Amino acid sequence: MTATQQTKKQIERAIRKVIDKFPSNAEAVLTDIHLQVKPESGELLAYNDDMEELTRIVVDQWLEPTEENLYEAAENTIKAIIKSLRVEVEKMSILHPFSFVMMGEDGETMADIYIVDDDTIMIDTQLLKDFDKDLDAFLEQLMKE
Repeated sequence: MTATQQTKKQIERAIRKVIDKFPSNAEAVLTDIHLQVKPESGELLAYNDDMEELTRIVVDQWLEPTEENLYEAAENTIKAIIKSLRVEVEKMSILHPFSFVMMGEDGETMADIYIVDDDTIMIDTQLLKDFDKDLDAFLEQLMKE
């Protein structure tokens, strides 16, 4: 599912609302931003660590998804928008490290969308996919020698 311009603008508006909740001149807080997509209502919700709602929007395109990969499409669109707002996101009054995470309907983390840890910024966690397996294989090989 390719996001329409309207969808991108709606999501960008939601991310900007979250940014506005943490102005750079405010005292920094310790939290992550949790994003949840609800296909049945077409909503995108943003929460802090205490599950207090920061913003909520209805994405018209998500009301009647035509494909089963809504979560993946939403994740990719949100990543691209956050990347485009990177400067504003990094100035948010949130203590580092912090992240934007996508969570499922049950509240479990589905994906890390954006991670900021002082000098380390991670936008795509696919780089670390199966890293633990690679490390285990390396250590096993090393132990053999």
